[in-house]
Amino acid sequence: MCELYVKADPILYESRSRSLRICGVVTTLRLENQFWDILSEIAEVDGMTTNQLIAKLYEEVMDYRGEVVNFASFLRVSCTRYLSQRRVTEPQLSVVRAGVK
Repeated sequence: MCELYVKADPILYESRSRSLRICGVVTTLRLENQFWDILSEIAEVDGMTTNQLIAKLYEEVMDYRGEVVNFASFLRVSCTRYLSQRRVTEPQLSVVRAGVK
């Protein structure tokens, strides 16, 4: 099982910073490439750019919570929640073994 994790392409866990505007303020976010990829996927599904999605998430969490202690961590957790939800809603593939009817 560990090979699934340890053989991951190092580029996936390499961090990358991006500058974006949130509520009129330019800020920089630093996330691992894997999370940027997931955020890009979520944005595409929602018909937005990644920056638009991030700004919207920030505004929504601020409206709901009133503060964000660690926004980068919030985005990572949002990505994992998205993947968990996607796993639940996608149809399960049935495994067919050879010779079993």
